[in-house]
Amino acid sequence: MSIIFNEQDKSFTLTNGRIQYVMQLFLEGYLGHIYFGKALKSFNIKRAFYQTEREGAPNPAKHADARIFSLDVLPQEYSVYGSGDFRIPALEATLANGTTTLDLRYHSHEIFSGKKDLANLPSSYANNDDATTLEITMREVAGDLEVVLSYTIFNDVDVITRHARIKNLGQDPIALRKAASLTLDFPTDEMDRISLWGKHAFERNIERTPLNHGIEIAASSRGATSHQHQNFLALCDRTTTEFTGDVWGCSLVWSGNFEAATEVNSFGNTRMVMGINGFDFKWMLNHDETFTTPEAVLVFSTDGLNGMSQNYHRFVQDHIVRGVHKNAVRPVLVNSWEAAYMNFTEDSIVKFAKDAVKLGAELIVLDDGWFGVRDKDNCSLGDWTILNQKKLPNGIKGLCDRIHDLGAKFGLWVEPEMVSPDSELFRAHPDWAIGVPNHERYQQRCQYVLDLSRQDVRDYIVESICQVLASADIDYVKWDMNRNLTDIGSFAYGKEQQQEIATRFVFGVYDIMKRITEAFPNMLFESCAGGGRRFDMGILCYMPQTWTSDNTDEVCRQKIQYGTSLIFPPITMGCHVSACPNHQVGRSTPMLSRFICAMSGSFGYEMDLGKLPEAEQAEVAQHIALYKELRNTIQFGNFYRLMSPFEGTQNETAWQFVSKDGNEVILMYFRNLCQPQGNIRKLRLVGLDENATYEVTHHMYNQSLACNALDYLCNYKLEGDTFSGDELMHFGVNMDKVDRDFAAYLISFKRK
Repeated sequence: MSIIFNEQDKSFTLTNGRIQYVMQLFLEGYLGHIYFGKALKSFNIKRAFYQTEREGAPNPAKHADARIFSLDVLPQEYSVYGSGDFRIPALEATLANGTTTLDLRYHSHEIFSGKKDLANLPSSYANNDDATTLEITMREVAGDLEVVLSYTIFNDVDVITRHARIKNLGQDPIALRKAASLTLDFPTDEMDRISLWGKHAFERNIERTPLNHGIEIAASSRGATSHQHQNFLALCDRTTTEFTGDVWGCSLVWSGNFEAATEVNSFGNTRMVMGINGFDFKWMLNHDETFTTPEAVLVFSTDGLNGMSQNYHRFVQDHIVRGVHKNAVRPVLVNSWEAAYMNFTEDSIVKFAKDAVKLGAELIVLDDGWFGVRDKDNCSLGDWTILNQKKLPNGIKGLCDRIHDLGAKFGLWVEPEMVSPDSELFRAHPDWAIGVPNHERYQQRCQYVLDLSRQDVRDYIVESICQVLASADIDYVKWDMNRNLTDIGSFAYGKEQQQEIATRFVFGVYDIMKRITEAFPNMLFESCAGGGRRFDMGILCYMPQTWTSDNTDEVCRQKIQYGTSLIFPPITMGCHVSACPNHQVGRSTPMLSRFICAMSGSFGYEMDLGKLPEAEQAEVAQHIALYKELRNTIQFGNFYRLMSPFEGTQNETAWQFVSKDGNEVILMYFRNLCQPQGNIRKLRLVGLDENATYEVTHHMYNQSLACNALDYLCNYKLEGDTFSGDELMHFGVNMDKVDRDFAAYLISFKRK
């Protein structure tokens, strides 16, 4: 692994032997992007960028006669507004003299082992042996602005992280109007654009379209990553598939407003810009102050979308998630929400827990309704230290101890970032909620957002939540966030800083998460934001798993989990079985199908297991026992997508897990709607040892319901059968003919 500066041709090369990133200094210090892709044996950089005159492309003053050099066609490392580049800028600022033209030139650079933490921001981490960092300092020609571009390349994973530090060297304030994390230019427009869109209860749907001329943007201005768009973007060759072809992915270690934009210009070049959303953004930068952009995570793969995802999964697990739970097996969880909502007592929760523990559950979670007078979701948020004595006469500790006596762990729900208008906290501190003068605040779910830009508000949250968490031997916390930001303003800041509040809010989220999680390092924290509103690498730096979606319907979850897996490993996904008819879509699906889908992550239940018929309780016990047997491979193995619910008939999904040592393989297949005289699906596995033999250890599928179903299925049991690795990968294995809707299949193998 190396980063080399070539003095002769003024080039920078970053490589780990598998990927390579090349930059070059042009003329009087313009920093151009030359190449990002597969590591090359040699590179003729002199011929890498073809220069020619382009009509309408301005030339720097010293090169006006040559006419062949223009920032409007130069592939750049960090684009700015005003000096001849008409494409999307990464940086916009209003200087002290009121002008907005910027002209950045190379000043210096530094190369060092390892990587530094980012100021006030979560970021990836690495030891000195794991990564090498290049920092290139650029200066604005007028001398008042400095931009340090940081690049870290990792040895163990094909990732380059980038961010920028923008510093005011002048005496007068500068107003940043846009400060993206990166620019990445491509010499072609013959690529597809892949993004993830959604809505509440239907997050992270994959959308792949050819690049179009002009600007295309996926963004959030909601104060959080959002259900609607993910802070992720990929570009790939038009022939790229799941396992073949070149793909470039980018995601942000950030949990607030973002913008992921592409622009195809008239010359067939493509620019990608990603970072904080410039919409309604301003940051006042005073003398000697620095603004640091969120970290961007760049991945390149020649092995298609699967190769991109494998790199993201390893990176998240090895360089984002941290703490004692990083490599710890996650427990089987049962949550009280859909079982009881806010109608419970200590005794009813204990009974709920007994029934679950009897079937194998390991962690019991008490959801909303334990504090204040919260019998509905219209009050008491913020009153965390006011316990609901009517429901919990012996306090959190009394309930926690009784759950522990059953042999299970105990977890608790909180929503620290919100406040109810009907609460003791809001009555005492109405100015602590985000809002603007002379406007009534808008409500969502009968709640406001606390102003986390304020130190006093953050201190109150940390103190009150820590008081609750210290009151008992709590093992787990579900940290919720159930609304977007509106009326964005703060009563603690002046008019020049009001457009900083949405960004300062996210910094505040990170501050309270860091302080609380560090105060309880052994506690397992799971992030939730109305489901998947804030599933991003920023939050995963503090909490090792996230509730993937409020929608637990097995059919919907196939798409939600499949799309999420483009970036995030299954261990980070909270995936639960819920009761039928499903609370979100009203659909009824078999218990086995719900189980197979939900077991593909950090597994649990959103239902009262004690209310199930005895036969279903026995089935649940069998499922939990099976998950415990297989979960090490599911949580820590390699994940492969085999059939996409977004392609083909959109009626089938298949994915696969392979343990890190290659000894265990788990295949899952879903077929949602039964077709008359349907095809027999043959699936070819991946990631196996071609020379090995694999024995089937489990073979599970739904029973047929059709009136003409024959007895042949009773004889089609694969347990004990053996297959060669090359047979499974090149010929495949047949899925059973099950005549019913919402069929799911699980086959596990052991290498002999």
